[in-house]
Amino acid sequence: MLLKTFGWSFAITVIGLALAGVLWGWQGLAIVGILSVLEISLSFDNAVINAGILRKMNAFWQKIFLTVGILIAVFGMRLVFPVVIVAITAKLGPIEAVNLAINDKAHYQELVTSAHPAIAAFGGIFLLMIFLDFIFEERDYKWLSWIEKPMAKMGKLDMLSVIIGLVVLLVSAMTVATDAAHGAGDKSATVLLSGVAGMITYLVVGGVSGYFEDKLEEDDEDDEGEEAAAAPAKKGTGAAVGLAGKAAFFMFLYLEVIDASFSFDGVISSFAITNDIFMMALGLGIGAMYIRSLTVFLVRKGTLDDYVYLEHGAHYAIGALAVILLATIKYEIPEVVTGLVGVALIGLSFASSLTRNRREGRPGDSSETQAEVAHRV
Repeated sequence: MLLKTFGWSFAITVIGLALAGVLWGWQGLAIVGILSVLEISLSFDNAVINAGILRKMNAFWQKIFLTVGILIAVFGMRLVFPVVIVAITAKLGPIEAVNLAINDKAHYQELVTSAHPAIAAFGGIFLLMIFLDFIFEERDYKWLSWIEKPMAKMGKLDMLSVIIGLVVLLVSAMTVATDAAHGAGDKSATVLLSGVAGMITYLVVGGVSGYFEDKLEEDDEDDEGEEAAAAPAKKGTGAAVGLAGKAAFFMFLYLEVIDASFSFDGVISSFAITNDIFMMALGLGIGAMYIRSLTVFLVRKGTLDDYVYLEHGAHYAIGALAVILLATIKYEIPEVVTGLVGVALIGLSFASSLTRNRREGRPGDSSETQAEVAHRV
């Protein structure tokens, strides 16, 4: 299964590093390798979050996530997105922005860096909303019960996550945004506008995908009821199929927006290593391939069913990343800190899951039914 799942990632790594060596020599090879590791370390929690969503989708949409999704992730977010940001902020045409990125890399880096407050506000609020909706939801398993139990009770209040998200955005605009980093000056209006845009994106994409998911589950329950009455032996077969159609499409869009939000810090951080957009796209693209493969590996192995606190750790890491993104509007935070926070939280949640499994006498794998479902996926 390891080779089947990570085969393309291994192949792309070999091809990408060989290409970097041919085009830019040993220095380029080292830079691309460092960028790949940077992307993986910053986005490991992304794989866990993606797996939690992807396991709800059928095999076809999982393949779309690995094919079309990776093209969007590599070429869209790691290559095209920085150029688009420069084009918008500098009021340049697409061709002019590309020429600037290729021929005047220092000025291009300066323009992308100046757009960081808007990028951080959009991504920070979007990720914060994911964390808040998770922490305010009542769940069967609680990792940090002293936090999660009272939060679940508070979550019964309608729109609480939206209210808190808006308060955090307002505080950010009135504090860190008034004196943005790199001499950008007062970016309060920009941060407010971008943060609201991030929240609207979350509410629209997440809301639509959730609507279709709930509708599909209701239809499945009705179908199962009819099948149970006609042929009891077939009961439950519909549940293993996974989301399809409109529900899967909007869930796919939701996944891509999440990936985009996670990629913001990687793209911005990579300028500390190189301002060559092609090196950047190649290095971050290799890292993105491993995150995609890791996501599918977690789904096929049923890891989230075996280690029930992993999703908790990943969502806490998302909350931490959201706060870090908003803080970077004013303060310089080393990439290693961002990466270590996420890895540490996921590592702790994994260790807690192991302890729980030993305490309950579980060998660390899912029940037979769960394993069969993961295998079919």
